Amino acid sequence: MKVIKSISLSFLSLLTVGIHTSCNPTGVKEKESSKASIDVVNVDPEILEIDQTKNVEDTLTLDNGIRIKWFEHGDGESLKYAELYAIDYRVMIDDGDIVDGNHLLKKESIPFMIGFEIQTKGWDIALKNLKVGDFAEIFIPSELARGEKGIKDLIPPNANNILRIRVLNKIEPDRSIDGNKVWIFESNASNTLGFDDSQELIFHTITSSQSNPRYVNSFMDGRPFSMHLADYGVVPGLKKALINAKKSDRMFVFVPSSEAYKSKGYLDVVKPNEDILYNMLIMDVIED
Repeated sequence: MKVIKSISLSFLSLLTVGIHTSCNPTGVKEKESSKASIDVVNVDPEILEIDQTKNVEDTLTLDNGIRIKWFEHGDGESLKYAELYAIDYRVMIDDGDIVDGNHLLKKESIPFMIGFEIQTKGWDIALKNLKVGDFAEIFIPSELARGEKGIKDLIPPNANNILRIRVLNKIEPDRSIDGNKVWIFESNASNTLGFDDSQELIFHTITSSQSNPRYVNSFMDGRPFSMHLADYGVVPGLKKALINAKKSDRMFVFVPSSEAYKSKGYLDVVKPNEDILYNMLIMDVIED
């Protein structure tokens, strides 16, 4: 396999998962439901439950314009920073078009973590108010969604978002060492060669710091990285987390600041004492 980039301090400090920062999440409980809701009439039995009209149990309006309506309250834990949860979700814009959702990927759920703007900044703000088991509809004003830019041919500029979401469960890490955590979502059992000090690792990553989501995206660049455990300058926590990684593994890797750039930070992409999140696909593990 031809490797176009080699991993180094300068590139690896530019890595994490993310898609949008923060406003005051305080608000006032309300009994009046939001006008911006997904109203489904004449529900077909084949329409997925998350798209159906539900009775509103209560609502919450935040100072930043986010409005949350609960259809069901779960009895699980509150969603926390840097923990991973499986969610079933749909995103609709003002004109009623559904523009995002795990059903579009033909998946029953996707993993989501608060704190790295994996979606928009409005998601991170709103989901701090949810618990495992909650089924809710969330109005996210455009400035906390895709804003003036939108997404070409998908989300127009200044479009408000309406998010329907069910928080299914918390996902525990597959392995953890010194605060570094790894969640593996997909793997190929036929791949048995695990990465160690005698192999080269080839991978793609979207890397995010808490203040700088997606500061590296090798998927978009089309140029994977390569790494050896002996390489100088690689984030220490990432080395620990990737030991035993195998070809075709799709994973999230969370590296705390104490295992990354600590109080120094890195250039203008990782502030002092910031954690890092890597969204990774292992392309190959090669014997040296």
